[in-house]
Amino acid sequence: MLTRTLRGWELPERAVTPERIYHDRRRLLAGMAAGPLLAAAGPLFSAAPAYAADTLAGRLPGPRNETYKVDRALTPEKDATTYNNFYEFGSHKEIWPAAQKLKRRPWMVKLAGMVEKEKTLDIDDLLAKVQIEERVYRHRCVEAWAMTVPWSGFPMKALVDIARPLLGAKYVRMETLADKDQMPGLRQFWYPWPYVEGVTMAEATNDLAFMVVGLYGKPLPPQNGAPLRLALPWKYGFKSTKSIVRLTFTDQRPISFWEKLQDAEYGFWANVNPKVDHPRWSQATEWVLGKDRNNRVPTLLFNGYAEFVADLYKGIEGEKLYM
Repeated sequence: MLTRTLRGWELPERAVTPERIYHDRRRLLAGMAAGPLLAAAGPLFSAAPAYAADTLAGRLPGPRNETYKVDRALTPEKDATTYNNFYEFGSHKEIWPAAQKLKRRPWMVKLAGMVEKEKTLDIDDLLAKVQIEERVYRHRCVEAWAMTVPWSGFPMKALVDIARPLLGAKYVRMETLADKDQMPGLRQFWYPWPYVEGVTMAEATNDLAFMVVGLYGKPLPPQNGAPLRLALPWKYGFKSTKSIVRLTFTDQRPISFWEKLQDAEYGFWANVNPKVDHPRWSQATEWVLGKDRNNRVPTLLFNGYAEFVADLYKGIEGEKLYM
């Protein structure tokens, strides 16, 4: 008899929720949306965006991409949507109520810099150009907490193709919305607003890089980066820019928000590595949302995605790869 040994990042078949049950649960929740139970359902359902029926109806969650499997159960939706970093709304984890003020329509995304022709796309026009799929990814915050969630979206390389960058472009600089009328955190003038992050072209076009528009089969909530965010599962979470309004293709390495604020603690690469600690805490283990804080688990190199991305960093080991 052939016995197959699972790799460290793979999810055993017994741990996967049957597709029929998964979709039946969604239909049940959708039916609740029009009833009086919605008011009592708490933050998990109160933020359902009104534009869902116009833009993403029938497209979420999208077909599940089974290439990327993990060895953990999904994080409870309530935990993933009420424990968030989004400094534009405050420098604490309970920002989800304030984030509901975010206006997700109209929303424009500018593709600029070293491209054949700069363009500004309405988010709905952009979504009409791509195929939506679902991917279950690990997410690892630099603060040493982690989650496993089902994102819906499309590969970042599809957006790169739409932008049509010039051959000389080496990096993608990404910028988050900065609107003081909507985002009270912007009053914290000591931060270098707007929030900026960057990746190399090789990272942007790696198949793991994922532009996210949905979470748990629903349109992405504001606190998680609606209407468009990036998921880079092999990097610390601060690299995964939220509420993106601009992507600039450039031959100059971007200086990111946290790097500008404190370059002794945060570098450009930010790849997950349990052997390289943050200057103020260990990165060897992590706390998984929804679990006992004292029951920490080992952190994996590249967050468990080494086989997909390790080759991107050969030859640059002398740089601050993992900070």
